[in-house]
Amino acid sequence: MTRHRSPRVLAVAAATALLAPPLLNAQASPSHHVAVPPAAARPEDVATVDGIVRAYYDVITGPAGQPRQWSRDRSLYIPDLRFVATGVAKNQPYARVMDHQAFVDATDSEFVHEGFYEREIHRVTRAYGNITQVWSTYEERRAPDGPVQGRGINALQLFWDGKRWWVASAIWFEEDPAHPIPQEFLP
Repeated sequence: MTRHRSPRVLAVAAATALLAPPLLNAQASPSHHVAVPPAAARPEDVATVDGIVRAYYDVITGPAGQPRQWSRDRSLYIPDLRFVATGVAKNQPYARVMDHQAFVDATDSEFVHEGFYEREIHRVTRAYGNITQVWSTYEERRAPDGPVQGRGINALQLFWDGKRWWVASAIWFEEDPAHPIPQEFLP
């Protein structure tokens, strides 16, 4: 059976298909721009590690035709956050570095057009002082009970400022036949 690529991977792959360098920056002008007005964080989203991880998935999840919660999403992150989409294309590892706006612009159209459901299936958390590293294993679907379209790991670095949690960075890698998810990151 041919596995369908997830909308997140398709969006990143489309943006990097013609580029060969191992490290790629998202500085090219996007073909689709989404306005993201500022919004205050919801207290329940940022009060706990569980809350911020739950919100991280909730804001991008929804059926086809439903706008994503980009303002709420932006409220989870420190200023100048970087998303890093990693993978292997044409046998060459890559990292596409994006700010929040570049991520929104690269993924919104596909998420809204196709529907996108991403949920955490397992978590490994390590904390020290006011920092926490979350290894969050996810699965993606196009419908809530549809077939799994992809799995991978989101590695989130969180920061506690004394009042709330912030996502300081997010890097992810989607599972493929050459890179199965290690057992320690599975339920």
